[in-house]
Amino acid sequence: MDDEEKIRNVLSSYLVNAGFQTLEAETGTHALDLLKNRSIDLVVLDLMLPDLSGEEVCREIRRRSGVPILMLTAKVEEQHRIDGLSMGADDYVIKPFSPREIVARGRAILRRVGEEWLAERISFYDGDLILDTKAHTVFKKGQPIHLTPVEYRLIQMLARHPGYSFSREDLIEKVFGFDYEGEARTIDQHMKNLRNKIEADPKHPVYLKTVFGFGYRFDGEKS
Repeated sequence: MDDEEKIRNVLSSYLVNAGFQTLEAETGTHALDLLKNRSIDLVVLDLMLPDLSGEEVCREIRRRSGVPILMLTAKVEEQHRIDGLSMGADDYVIKPFSPREIVARGRAILRRVGEEWLAERISFYDGDLILDTKAHTVFKKGQPIHLTPVEYRLIQMLARHPGYSFSREDLIEKVFGFDYEGEARTIDQHMKNLRNKIEADPKHPVYLKTVFGFGYRFDGEKS
């Protein structure tokens, strides 16, 4: 989505040539209407829109849906990138950019999302913790838990490989993409938040174990 018609047209042309079907929205309101009425697999969202801010649109999309979001912005400061990812964006591209880069980033996001949908339901310890990957929902003792997109991708990645130790760098690449420029320790805060949501005692976790000096692993007996 972009309020500059020329950029929209060029991006749409490249995406169509790459095999995508596209819908264009000039405003944030129009974009939200499209998402309400159409099945969308990927959103390319410009932060500079004529009515709502791109940040507002991103938050509203994330409130409604887990559809992947690729942000476009002229803001170059690291904090802006962190803020964009924190509010639910899956990737972040800074202007000026190459349309071919958008195509490549879009394909990479969809590959990651596709991997998440390989299994539909994973249960641990007789249903104490359940991941429904079809609905992108996690249940603890039968109750749904609200997770951010980053938290969901973290637990989904770890739970699909119980007992396997992931380095912080591995998790950063899987969750944020190979070209994420933030600190690897950022993952620690996300893990802390995730433990607070799924562990009975976050200080003595059953599922999300720290591999000291390296990263994290998921311990759980499938049922």
